[in-house]
Amino acid sequence: MTATTTEERQLRWFNELKKKEAVGALLLVCHSRKWATQVAAGRPYDDADALLEAADRIWLALEPQDWLEALDAHPRIGERGGKSAEFSKQEQAGVGKAGQDVQAAIAAGNAEYEERFGHVFLISAAGRSAEEILAALTERLHNDPDTELRVAAEEHRRITRLRIERLLDRGDS
Repeated sequence: MTATTTEERQLRWFNELKKKEAVGALLLVCHSRKWATQVAAGRPYDDADALLEAADRIWLALEPQDWLEALDAHPRIGERGGKSAEFSKQEQAGVGKAGQDVQAAIAAGNAEYEERFGHVFLISAAGRSAEEILAALTERLHNDPDTELRVAAEEHRRITRLRIERLLDRGDS
């Protein structure tokens, strides 16, 4: 009998999901229907790196409206909810520890950002302090809308990679 590694078990779990279940699991990671459908259709993946590479390649080939669909599923920085509430709660843990002044500045920045760009401010918040997030928010308010959509899409790609890794961890339990 051949011993299987944790990664092999995790990937086998994902590869063996029914198509509808795989799309559903991927929508928890990234709420772009086109992205989730295409990533699920690429199964089976040989290893986690192949899955992550496909996820990146598909994400980067999407149209702006697909990126916006995914962005719309995110809560504002410092707030709870969204289509992937469990993931967001973990990712934004540092924001809740900030003082009221920083949290208020983030809330005001969120409102200004949404007014300017028409979508939520998105940043890969895992491991970042509230002060770092506020600084990035303030800086990004100076971008033009096209540049900012590309920046937000890149941040979403980073978030998605982390979420895929955590999704695969579920397959090992």
